[in-house]
Amino acid sequence: MAEYIEPVLDGALAPHARWELYRVLSEPVRLRLLALAAEEELAIGELAALLGESQPNVSRHVAPLRQAGLVLVRREGTRSLVRLAEAAAADPVVADALASGRTLCDADGTLSKVADVLRERDRVAREFFSQRALVEKEAAADVADPSLAYVAALARLLPERRLAVDAGTGDGALLDVLAPAFEEVVAVDRSEAQLERARSRVARHGLANVRLLKAELGAADLRAAVGDGADVVFASRLLHHAPRPVDLLRQLAQLAAKNGAVVVIDYGRHDDESMRDEADLWLGFEPAELRRLAKDAGLARAEVVKLPAAWCGKGKDAHLPWQVLIARRSA
Repeated sequence: MAEYIEPVLDGALAPHARWELYRVLSEPVRLRLLALAAEEELAIGELAALLGESQPNVSRHVAPLRQAGLVLVRREGTRSLVRLAEAAAADPVVADALASGRTLCDADGTLSKVADVLRERDRVAREFFSQRALVEKEAAADVADPSLAYVAALARLLPERRLAVDAGTGDGALLDVLAPAFEEVVAVDRSEAQLERARSRVARHGLANVRLLKAELGAADLRAAVGDGADVVFASRLLHHAPRPVDLLRQLAQLAAKNGAVVVIDYGRHDDESMRDEADLWLGFEPAELRRLAKDAGLARAEVVKLPAAWCGKGKDAHLPWQVLIARRSA
């Protein structure tokens, strides 16, 4: 399971260790590494590529920074991810070191390449879903599910059910539940191949209140489509594909009306590295991590609920722990 490797000083810079701090920060590679870790949480392999160093050498430089409480290292499966410890940035010596590291990274162009790392994370997911949609075939016939009649009946008890957004709709599986429950559903995906599958489902099931849209989550045409915002924004198993999960949550929050709900279904922390073959950038999330991400995205009243294994379908991810994050856009 993924976990943080606690720094020896637990993020605090003890006075008796000041001389050691100066020694740790005397190495230019560590200054650049520190600046990059302050910019984004990065894997050892990503840091190695940015710094032009071998992974073992980067690990050797990370070790004294962790020992001094300057960075946190999080294990996720076989990967180790590094980010700046928040307490460290408040120290004036570290702040000066960060400024020097940024200057070095600006001079050699390293800092600007962090955006390339995030784009590469995104590219992997885009290509995977585009190719998968082309090779997967729809079932020859759909079996009518009488439980959807119960969904339609129970939906009348919801206080707000004017509009729902299905972010990253994929093949549109969630639309079977959302269409009977809401007056209107906007289903968005950035992959035309995936949307074609969703269109087929919508046509077969007669989901007349569903509007399909090809767009990025932050696109102006999507914002225009939701108007004053959706009552509920759903994102099912999308967060673990996001290059920066907090950015995706911010985009979801912007699609919700004031006091509207954001509902995110995703995996709990796990160590199944084979899921990276499914374009999974992250091996799930701890409940506390989801709540922190929701807060950083401007969402309030975040609650995380674990889902029973019997509700997790029969796909390749059925063996993983599933959970749902429910939060509200602040008024």
